[in-house]
Amino acid sequence: MDVLYFAWIRERIGSAKERVETAAPTIRDLVAELVAGNERHAAALSDLSAVRVAADQEMVDLDHPLSDVREVAFFPPMTGG
Repeated sequence: MDVLYFAWIRERIGSAKERVETAAPTIRDLVAELVAGNERHAAALSDLSAVRVAADQEMVDLDHPLSDVREVAFFPPMTGG
């Protein structure tokens, strides 16, 4: 699946997109895999209260199942103006 990163999350990870092979059942499990495998991911995803997530371009929570999901995106909360 494609994993996308936006704003300061992208800056901390050092990449806007990566292709990930995973058997993680939920996004929370995917985050655990990413964090365990890379120091930059650990730094960027250490505070999940400051991260929003989308699966196939729909906002979801971290317990959303990953079956049939092709794209997961992580981004900070947005503010209006």
